[in-house]
Amino acid sequence: MGAYKYVSELWRKKQSDVMRFLQRVRCWEYRQHPAIVRVNHPTRPDKARRLGYKAKQGYVVYRVRVRRGGRKRPVPKGIVYGKPTNQGVTQLKFQRSKRSVAEERAG
Repeated sequence: MGAYKYVSELWRKKQSDVMRFLQRVRCWEYRQHPAIVRVNHPTRPDKARRLGYKAKQGYVVYRVRVRRGGRKRPVPKGIVYGKPTNQGVTQLKFQRSKRSVAEERAG
C-alpha cells in the first residue's frame, strides 16, 4: 500500500488511539493560532489531492476558524421595531454556509 492509503486508513478509524491523540494535540495547537492562518501544506494530503490540490506554486492553503451557531441580529439592547414577525433577534438562520464565510475571510 502507498502512503496515501495508510493516511486515509488512519482517518477512517477516528476512534483509534493514534487519531484521538493527534486530534487532541491539533485541537490545542489550532486554538493557539489566530483565526486565519496560512499553512504550507494541507492537514489531509490524501483528501486534498482527491479534491484537486497539487503541491506546486500557485496553490495556497488557509485554515480559517468560523464560530459555531446561528446569526444574532445586531440591534442595540434587543430593541426592535415593526410588526411582531420581524422582531426575531436570536433564532435567525444565516443564509450562507460556514464554508462560504471562511472562504470570504481568507480572501
